[in-house]
Amino acid sequence: MIYIGCHLSIGLGYFNMAKLAKEIGANTFQFFTRNPRGGAMKKIDGEDMRLFNEFLSENNFGKIVAHAPYTLNPCSDKESVREFGRSVIREDLEIMEMMPGNIYNFHPGSHVGQGVDAGIKFTTDLLNEVLREDMTTIVAIETMAGKGTEIGRNFSEIKRIIDGVDLKERVGVCLDTCHVFESGMDIREGIDEVLLNFDREIGLEKLVALHLNDSKNDCGAKKDRHELIGKGSIGIDVFKEIVNDERLKKLPLILETPTDEEGHRVEIELLRSFEK
Repeated sequence: MIYIGCHLSIGLGYFNMAKLAKEIGANTFQFFTRNPRGGAMKKIDGEDMRLFNEFLSENNFGKIVAHAPYTLNPCSDKESVREFGRSVIREDLEIMEMMPGNIYNFHPGSHVGQGVDAGIKFTTDLLNEVLREDMTTIVAIETMAGKGTEIGRNFSEIKRIIDGVDLKERVGVCLDTCHVFESGMDIREGIDEVLLNFDREIGLEKLVALHLNDSKNDCGAKKDRHELIGKGSIGIDVFKEIVNDERLKKLPLILETPTDEEGHRVEIELLRSFEK
């Protein structure tokens, strides 16, 4: 069985979000812990969280994924921006422990001209400050498209970030199909080659989630423009491979395609239909 879902809103509460996920055929999903542009987190309703966790367990959901706000830049050249990132992630990780054993995904940031080495060091420093031994959450570094001065644009840079982390067991990777394609890796040649490269560079045990997105742009465009599954430059074949790859069966597969909940229902049904 595959675990597949999409990005949903916590606007109506955690329990309602989980119920909506089931209604559209999902058995995992992703959400922002707060406004994706930043801002304060809404107060958590303890009863809502209890019902949420109970619902996930009763309905055999896989691991779910929380996404950090887009405004964070862990490797900014401004200490105030880096401190904002540390503060937000610390607070988010406290909330994640109310839904134990899940995944918190973040973008490793843009070095804004300081250079890749400096960017990697700042992002590693942040992880070393926010990770704790008693956490049950895995913090996932997302593979990036290489837009501007983004770090994490290839497996080598992700590996360098992980190498600098003390609590390596608390860190994983989220592979975004659109991002790796636009960064220059032609995944149309097959998911097997992608996973072999990942295993050589990082280790497949560190892969904890996938973002499933087609791309509006060609391979190597470095622009990060998501497209509906099978409607972009990547095409449908690699997604058929992904849902049937035994190495990925237990991982959350999260759609971030430009559509609404009904559109995601259709995409979830499509991807499930490919499972052999």
